[in-house]
Amino acid sequence: MVNKSIIKIVCCLIFSTSLFSCKQVPNEEIDVHSKKNIDENDVTAANENRNFDFLPTSTTNQIVKHAFYTLSYNEQYEQAEWVAYELKKPNESHDFKRPLFIEDNQVKTGSADWRNYKKSGYDKGHLCPAGDMKFSKQAYFDTFLTSNISPQKHEFNDGIWNTLEGKVRYWAAKYNGIYVVTGGVLNKNLKTIGKESVAIPDYFYKVLLDESNGKYKMIGFLVPAQDSNKPLYQFVVSVDEIERLTGIDFYPKLDDKIENQLEKNADYKEWSFN
Repeated sequence: MVNKSIIKIVCCLIFSTSLFSCKQVPNEEIDVHSKKNIDENDVTAANENRNFDFLPTSTTNQIVKHAFYTLSYNEQYEQAEWVAYELKKPNESHDFKRPLFIEDNQVKTGSADWRNYKKSGYDKGHLCPAGDMKFSKQAYFDTFLTSNISPQKHEFNDGIWNTLEGKVRYWAAKYNGIYVVTGGVLNKNLKTIGKESVAIPDYFYKVLLDESNGKYKMIGFLVPAQDSNKPLYQFVVSVDEIERLTGIDFYPKLDDKIENQLEKNADYKEWSFN
């Protein structure tokens, strides 16, 4: 009888301990990613993103609109083919604690599990950078959905790609807001990681659009997914070239005359690289 009592006590202790440990991080992480936690001050910005009118075309017809950015998910490659958002001049920036990466429950086919990246030798590279979304906790935490990441070598992610992300934030402040579309170039025969075969892009791109007083300017970047010390302007390419590589029409809502004129007169010197 004594032995049975001891066993019952031990079992109860183990059970209660497991319950306690399960409540620590997972429930908290699920809660902070919940759309119920959008601050009232963020409602206006969130609604503006939902009405974002400069979205690219989708090759997959799986467009997911989050509060502060929109993406087109490509199930074949287990990542977004593009992420689009308006990056405004920051009024405030918070130093939020980084959350865990979680799957995006708005992706109908299911976004890739973060465990695909474990011990892969690749970073969980943000497409919409967390650094662009420091104006609110909800915006920041939403960048840690796995639909918003792509495999990147650390030296690339923390190197030339990080430099470009910083320059984009500089332009957003300088020009009082710009439109950003970014993603990896997805095509056949790419290497993969994890059980779900998450594709590793060989190139990443950014396409930026600025509208000031009814005048537009556009610029495209195509960056090999490797470490580089080259200046950013050496990665500038025509948006047409990125469209040919991806099969995506960027900013299709622009009048064709405006878009053609932008391509014809595209010049990186219109953008301040200093």
